[in-house]
Amino acid sequence: MAVHLQSSLFDQEAEVSTRPLSGLRRTELGHGAWIDVLPQWLVGADALCEALIRDVDWRAEQRIMYERVVAVPRLLAFFGRRAPLPHPALDAARTELSGHYAAELGEPFTTAGLCFYRDGRDGVAWHGDTIGRGSTEDTMVAIVSLGAPRHLTLRPRRPGPAPVRTPLGHGDLIVMGGSCQRTWEHAVPKTARAVGPRVSVQFRPDGVR
Repeated sequence: MAVHLQSSLFDQEAEVSTRPLSGLRRTELGHGAWIDVLPQWLVGADALCEALIRDVDWRAEQRIMYERVVAVPRLLAFFGRRAPLPHPALDAARTELSGHYAAELGEPFTTAGLCFYRDGRDGVAWHGDTIGRGSTEDTMVAIVSLGAPRHLTLRPRRPGPAPVRTPLGHGDLIVMGGSCQRTWEHAVPKTARAVGPRVSVQFRPDGVR
């Protein structure tokens, strides 16, 4: 699959590595939810993005909306607990995140969901990861954003705290924790601006989708 990715001037490394997770900064959102953010956690993220776009067996999905079948505006891939991940850097990242959050989460990250946003016409509507345990339990979802930056927007499900808008790309990491999946929603809005391709990698524990 041929795409053109405008690389970051600050991420010219071909070999993928990580920066210390001690640089994470936590923001309390309210209603028991929080996010941790670490810009440019992955070094060499643009090369990883290009490899995933090229090598992953991406699939297109459809859904019913307003009694019509429409295409989901992004391509998807999912790797369960026992499925080999498509790049060793993802195994290393998942292991490092599991170790860092072991005491707080109480279990490892075991699955990886990948989304490929081809351009600004791709996005994801407001939702929480509430299929499974996320609908009733506190949990964590760690997202590594590769490629062109896109805004991840969060808003509370009930009135109170102000929405949060965070640009993510080129190896940025965000971890949504606490009650975030059931008390807040998140989205990647479509945009009319000219933007390059983006891949997001979502690490989750068992039973959270």
